[in-house]
Amino acid sequence: MKFTTTIQGSGNTTGIEVPDEVVSALDAGRRPPVVVTMNGASYRSSIAVMGGRNMISVSAANRQLTGVAAGDTVEVGLELDTEPRVVEVPEDLAAALAAEPEAKDFYGTLNYSSQRRYVEPIADAKTPETRSRRIAKAVQDLKAKKK
Repeated sequence: MKFTTTIQGSGNTTGIEVPDEVVSALDAGRRPPVVVTMNGASYRSSIAVMGGRNMISVSAANRQLTGVAAGDTVEVGLELDTEPRVVEVPEDLAAALAAEPEAKDFYGTLNYSSQRRYVEPIADAKTPETRSRRIAKAVQDLKAKKK
């Protein structure tokens, strides 16, 4: 399903408004997981309702991937994302979780987005020290059952 829209936002808050008829045509509820394609590049996301509008976030990484910026008028391709959403757990985090079964068990109960919130900052760490600190904090928060 394709539609043309203007990328909305400014600074680091950027998104695509999805017309109601597109959400209805997807026939998967108000917050369906989707594959977004712009300028020949695709990424996975979900439609969310914000301020009464159907929106898809376009992160800085996805703006770079697709070559879009706020104010650009683009053709957007959307398709329902039916593939399982699995977060790859880095080996060092997996080892830390294996040492703390309570944290590992709680991590296993989290949905895809919540698991990403734990894994991505660890993967993005620029130094080994930062990575270690983030792993320790993640394990601590998981033991405390923080989503």
